[in-house]
Amino acid sequence: GLVLPVGGVKEKVLAAKRAGIDVVILPERNRKDMRDVPAEVRDGLKFRFVKTVDDVLAAAMDSKPPRKRPKRKSKGL
Repeated sequence: GLVLPVGGVKEKVLAAKRAGIDVVILPERNRKDMRDVPAEVRDGLKFRFVKTVDDVLAAAMDSKPPRKRPKRKSKGL
């Protein structure tokens, strides 16, 4: 099936950068929204623009596994 555009691309890309994600998969129809994302945020990120679900799966399988995040210490009660 076709991948539909999403809203809030700038916020999603900012959140990905903060989370340490280095590859962002977005719908092709959102490519125009990248002009709203500051260059300093785009630096260090790779973007894969997809049209179909098959493209999404291929892009996801090409990506490296996410880096392990340090475990948080739980707060005692």
